[in-house]
Amino acid sequence: MAYSDFKLIEVIDSFGLVIHESSGLFANVQEQECSDLLSTILRENVDLAVAISSEKARSEMIISPILLEIRRKFNYEISFFSGVDFTVDSQRGLNGFCDFILSLSSEQLLVRSPVIVLVESKNENLRSGLAQCIAEMVAAQLFNERGGNQIKAIYGAVTIGTIWQFLKLEGNIVSIDLSEYYIKDIKRILGILYGAIAQNKP
Repeated sequence: MAYSDFKLIEVIDSFGLVIHESSGLFANVQEQECSDLLSTILRENVDLAVAISSEKARSEMIISPILLEIRRKFNYEISFFSGVDFTVDSQRGLNGFCDFILSLSSEQLLVRSPVIVLVESKNENLRSGLAQCIAEMVAAQLFNERGGNQIKAIYGAVTIGTIWQFLKLEGNIVSIDLSEYYIKDIKRILGILYGAIAQNKP
C-alpha cells in the first residue's frame, strides 16, 4: 500500500483519526501580497495550463510557482521539494512519492524535519486527493516526531492549480476546510500557506 492507495475511510480507520469539517477554516488568515514575478507567471501560465489540461502542466506552471513564491517570502530559508520519495513507514502504507513538500529546514539536498506543508496535485477532482494528502500529513507528523521536532500542526492542500482546498492535522484531528480558494484569490492562498509556516518558524 502507498499514499495514493488510501481511501478516506481507510486512512481514518488505520490511524485513528477524527475528521472535523468546517467552512472558512482559514477565513481570518492575513492575506499576503503577490509579487510582480508571480503575477506575470500566473498571467502567462494559468490559461495555458488549463488548456493543456494535464496534472503535470498544472503542477509545473501554476502550483510550483506559487510554492516558490512562499520560499522567496521566507528568504529561501525553507526547503521546497517536488516529486520526491517520502517513505516513512512502509508497513503502515506511509510510503510513496509526494507531489510537493515544504520543510522548515533550510537543507535542500534531502528532506529533513520538520516537514510543515504537503501539497497534492490533481488534474480535476479535489476530493480524490483528500485521503492521499491526509496519509502524507500523518507520515509527516511521524517523520517530525522521529526527528525530534514535534510541530503542533501539519498543513496540507489538495489543488488543481486554479482551485485549492486546505487541511490541518493536530494530534489525531484532521480539520478540512470545505471552502475552496480560487486562483483569483491568490493573496488568500498565499496567506494560508505563509501563515502555516510563519507560526511554526522560529
